[in-house]
Amino acid sequence: MNSRRDRNTRTALFDGIEEGGIRSSSSYSHEIDEQENERAIDGLQDRVAILKRLSGDINEEVETHNRMLDRMGNDMDTSRGVLSGTMDKFKMVFEKKSSRSMFTLVASFVVIFLLIYYLTR
Repeated sequence: MNSRRDRNTRTALFDGIEEGGIRSSSSYSHEIDEQENERAIDGLQDRVAILKRLSGDINEEVETHNRMLDRMGNDMDTSRGVLSGTMDKFKMVFEKKSSRSMFTLVASFVVIFLLIYYLTR
């Protein structure tokens, strides 16, 4: 019974290990770890490259939108200037004593313009 137990213990302890096998399995395990690390590093490099391209694309898109917004702001400033000039002219017209006839003329022009606009639409 004792020899059987010794044999089971010995088999369990030295199962598959030959002389110098401990160093080989440790080296093999180390190689596996290095291979896994290399694969992980390659995966990280791929992800970093993708993120770099993505951030470059985002940067280009942001610059494009900034240029578009600058142009739109300039156009709005120009429109504001034109509208301000028109409003100043209207104020001048309505401040005159003969503003009633001028108001009638402007109102009729606006009504005719709107009528033509809706008929052609």
